[in-house]
This record gives sequence, structure tokens and C-alpha cells, in this order.
Amino acid sequence: MTHSIKNKGVFGESFLLESAKAENLYFGYAKEMPIIDYHNHLEPEVISNNQNFRSPTAIWLDGDHYKWRAMRNFGIDEKFISGQAADEEKFQKWAETVPYTLRNPLFHWTHLELKNSFGIKGYLSEKNADDIYSAMQDSLQKPEFTPQELLKNYKVEALCTTDDPADNLDYHKKIKESNFNTTVLPSFRPDIYINIIDSESYILNIKKLEKASGTNINSVSDLLSVLQSRINHFDEVGTRVSDHGFEYFPDTTQWNADLEKEFSEFLKGNQLTFSDPDALCGFLLKELCKMYSDKGWIQQFHVGATRNNNSAMLKNIGANTGFDAIGEQYFAQRMSVLFDGLNSKGKLAKTIIYNLNPVYNEVLASLAGNFNESGIKSKIQFGAAWWFLDQLDGMQKQMNTLSNIGLISTFVGMLTDSRSFLSFSRHEYFRRLLCNMFGNEVEKGLIPDDERWVGKIIQDICYYNAKNYFNF
Repeated sequence: MTHSIKNKGVFGESFLLESAKAENLYFGYAKEMPIIDYHNHLEPEVISNNQNFRSPTAIWLDGDHYKWRAMRNFGIDEKFISGQAADEEKFQKWAETVPYTLRNPLFHWTHLELKNSFGIKGYLSEKNADDIYSAMQDSLQKPEFTPQELLKNYKVEALCTTDDPADNLDYHKKIKESNFNTTVLPSFRPDIYINIIDSESYILNIKKLEKASGTNINSVSDLLSVLQSRINHFDEVGTRVSDHGFEYFPDTTQWNADLEKEFSEFLKGNQLTFSDPDALCGFLLKELCKMYSDKGWIQQFHVGATRNNNSAMLKNIGANTGFDAIGEQYFAQRMSVLFDGLNSKGKLAKTIIYNLNPVYNEVLASLAGNFNESGIKSKIQFGAAWWFLDQLDGMQKQMNTLSNIGLISTFVGMLTDSRSFLSFSRHEYFRRLLCNMFGNEVEKGLIPDDERWVGKIIQDICYYNAKNYFNF
């Protein structure tokens, strides 16, 4: 079957590369480096089952809150976004939106994903949506478009999913026992067990953890014991990283005996609410950080978001659906107190801080430099630009801040933080920008005109730093 897709040049070989020096760095040093995607939200079940996707909508639009937000901004009805419309209809509405995403990173990502994954080099619009949908659908039925083959074709050497401590990790075990060459490891994400946002939901989550562990949880010591057992379970399956997302960073100094008694009564159902969730979260976080250190894990902190702002849509379609924003909470001092206390006891694990509010870039980059350790390059990392900052301006600001205040040469580089199997083009996007920044400064005489020297730094940022830091 032939499709009338115009093969116009879209984001060609020199995309984002503004000089010959930048091109030499990208094509000579960055482009072919394998990918270590140490934080994403891919589903291990999908990787393990390794079945072809039912449609372009399934692989490209389902659950992608970046695209969903753009469609809402363009006035698309919710039934074509998260609702019950047919896959073809949802795709058509996305195609109508795409021409109006100019200067939004989605315009670049969309066309890089079409080009790199499907060989489609035209600009998507409502005019060619049917043809592009058909071409993608035909490709998705082929063996090279299974989840595992897609990861292989993107040169993904290792990836870390994001997992509930109550998960039995059976799909990770199946992947590990298979002949799939990409290392797929779980990450430990305990937020729902240490942070009380809604009392009823919290107790339901505790019941889920009890079931997974086979242990009743009637006190904070019970909870810590169960979390330790789950950490042991994750460690046996190969976990190397934990992850936390904070709207605010908890106070880790306020826990006391009275609160401990009250929390027990709350767990037993003798009172409906707990009076100081912040103190609980801070105490549990500090104890978990010690456990991570004992295991030799890397801990990741995502800070600066304000989540689920639209309560009506939260009720209708749930969390993580595109109604989050950049927050304004100040958290550096509390983070510093935690790090200092852990460091004083030799219990500060390797840590990556991802910041969503650019106002605090310099604050957190400088904080990271306070707790380095002999033999470890940048033990505390000022992590890659995240979420709303995961675009050209945001990535450049993050890397400039890191360069000015720390060492970009020891940076562990990019990650997708995505639910999509097509999102690995973001590594290309990052690498092109990185090489352009370095190449332009070579042209200006700001850094040495020594391709091997600079190229080695580029390769370290793209791959080797992460490989050595995580030691998967």
C-alpha cells in the first residue's frame, strides 16, 4: 500500500547545529553513543509482553499529558484527548493541533519522533493526517516495532522504570530472565506511603502495602520495617535508584514521641486524620535515605511542581493527566539540613536534584556542590532540565547554571521522564543542543579548539558519566 506523504526535508542533518564545530562534535562524538535512560515511566508489563501496539494513538498519544495540554490549549474537546473517541479521531485532532505548536518543543519532538521511528519526513497536519496515520499503522504491525525492538533501535542500553514499592516486580523478573539485551530495572518510588495528602487514600495505600508484604502496619516502626523489606525485594531484582517527587520539601527535624503515638492511632482507625503530615514525611524520608545509602542506591528528588491544580478534572480523569504547574515553594534550606545530617553520619547516598522552578537553578546547583566525596565525580548532581523546562531554553539554562557553578563535564546527562516508547528522540534533541553550545564556544574562542578534548567531554555527558555513576 502506498501513502502520499510528501518527503520534504524536516529537521535535517544540521538541525540545531549552527557551526561546523558543532556538527563535528555531534556526528563524531555524540550521535552514536548508547542511551542510559535512568528515569522514565515506561510500563514493564508492556516491555515484557513485547506485543505490537494497536495503533499510532496507543503508542503516541495515550497518557501523553504534554500533547494533551497542547490540545486543550487549542480548544479540542476532552473526548478527543482522554475520552472515548476512536483512535483515528484522536489522532486527527492531534494533527489539527500540531501546526499551531510552533515554538513549543512539541513541534520538534513530534517531527523527530515521526522521522526517527517511522521515516516520515513531512510536517504533520490535518491535511495529511489520514496518510500518516495509515503509514504509522502499517509500520506498527511489523516485528521491528515491538517495544523491545524500538528500544534496541534507539540504542537504549539501560533504563529505569518508576515503580510502586508494593509491586511484585514479576515483569522485571521476566525481562531479566529473557534474552533481551537492554537492562530494564525498577526504581523505588514510595511517595504515596510517606506523604499524607488525603487520609482515606493514604490508608488504602497502606492496606495495599500490607498485602504486598504480608505484614500489618500499626505504627511508624512497622511502616519502616515494611519499607525496608520492600527495598530489599527491589534490590534483589536489581534496583539501583529511588525516586521522590515533592510539591514541598518536608521538615526532617520535627518528629517526636507524641506524633508517633498519634500516627499509630491514625493507622488503627481510631482517628480520621493525622495532625502533622509534614513531620511524618520528613521523618520517613530521612530514614529511607539511610536505607538507600546502605544499599548503595542513587536517590532522585524531583522538586518544584504543584500538582493536580484542576480539582474537577482530577475527579473526572485522575492524576498525571496534564493539570500540573511550576510551584513556588522554597525548599533548599530543608534539603540542606537533610543532606548535612545524613552526610555527618556517612549516610548520604549519591543524589540527583531535578528542579522545576528555574528561579532556584543557581540555589540548587550551588547546594549540590556542598556534599561531594573523594573518588566520586559530582556525588550530588544538579539534574537535567525537567518537565516544563525540558525544552531548548530550559535545557540551556540548566547547563549554563551547572557550567558556571559546578562542572558540566561530570553531568550525568539527559533522561526522557516519559511514558512513551517514541520519546528517546529527546536524547538526540539534548545532544544536538549540547554540541551546539560547545561548538559555538569553540568558534568564539571561549573553549579550546581541540576536538578530541572537547569530544571526550561530550561523550562523557552523553553516556560515560551516567554509566559510571549508576554502575548498572
